[in-house]
Amino acid sequence: MKDQNAKDVLSGRARDPALNGKDPRVFVIGEQPLVAETRPDALDDDTTPTDKFFIRNNGKIAPPTEDPERWTLSIDGEVNNALALTLGEIRQKFAHVTQRMMLECGGNGRAYFSPETEGVQWHHGGAGCAEWTGVRLRDVLLAAGLKETARYTGHFGSDPALDAQHPSPPISRGIPIAKAMDENTLLVFAMNGKDLLPVHGLPLRLVVPGWTGSVSHKWLTRILIRKDRHDGTLMDPWHYRVPVRVMSYGDKFDPTKFVDLESMPVRSIITSPADGARVGANFTLRGAAWAGDRSVRQVEISTDKGANWRKAALSAPKNRYDWTRFTAQVTLRPGMHELWSRATDSENNAQPEEALGWNPQGYCANPVHKIKVTVS
Repeated sequence: MKDQNAKDVLSGRARDPALNGKDPRVFVIGEQPLVAETRPDALDDDTTPTDKFFIRNNGKIAPPTEDPERWTLSIDGEVNNALALTLGEIRQKFAHVTQRMMLECGGNGRAYFSPETEGVQWHHGGAGCAEWTGVRLRDVLLAAGLKETARYTGHFGSDPALDAQHPSPPISRGIPIAKAMDENTLLVFAMNGKDLLPVHGLPLRLVVPGWTGSVSHKWLTRILIRKDRHDGTLMDPWHYRVPVRVMSYGDKFDPTKFVDLESMPVRSIITSPADGARVGANFTLRGAAWAGDRSVRQVEISTDKGANWRKAALSAPKNRYDWTRFTAQVTLRPGMHELWSRATDSENNAQPEEALGWNPQGYCANPVHKIKVTVS
């Protein structure tokens, strides 16, 4: 298993002002585009602070706007009344909603696949659970008046492509209309009670909770309502897509038998103690678990490398799509120990001991979280 600590260097930090103000435990795993993940021990808060929230881009960070309130979002396509709304109008015309909800990169856990796959090598830290404030996308779509032919959305933003010679959108994904109409899918303008930071989508972004983070478009400028599945950048043939049937390395790769990655798999992380920490003989283990569109049924802890498991105590989520915090009291003899956490979702899917379901782009790896501690 690859070691989380092997990536514990902020490569490029001094060169990229987007990391200014970030906790030192947010570390770069890709520079072009900028991608940075968070060490699990920095995710010990019930609400993930903005300075500890991971970063995922597919192009350049959008340039700042002089007047965020005049930022305009258009809604067109299969609607009765095409809209062009400024952020100021969105704030004024629609009810505000604040929800604490998970956001997770589709490649979270990719580093645990063997052999290595394409893509940036996330460990367990491509996830966070912030307080998002905005308006329901559903309310805006209802104002536009969806036609009976409305089946899918397509999202567009102002983030520039990395290669100026090929200025097509670096990413343009979409979601089925049912997910767009879910009351928890939000057009967001604030994160943890403050305006979005530029790196997190200032002035307006989507948050589509439970699903791969690639559909939660930042710097949002347009939503196209379509009759059929969106065909934007990174929708085909294999980006953010997974095989219908479990495959293994070496299997014939047929992208026509892949489907869009939507709901994320169940996962748990130990947030305290930190990997490599020294602890006393008796301590409280803390962590977080989540399960995409499903709920977390249980979390178990092992102190003997999976030979025996016992249930952790779960705290009730604040709202749907909030993560589930867990605790367990642990007593260990002096020496070095491994601590494992394993979550099970409401449909009895449990984290495997090692990453299963290898696929060419390395999506949905969710092995149990394993850390080492020394009892002194």
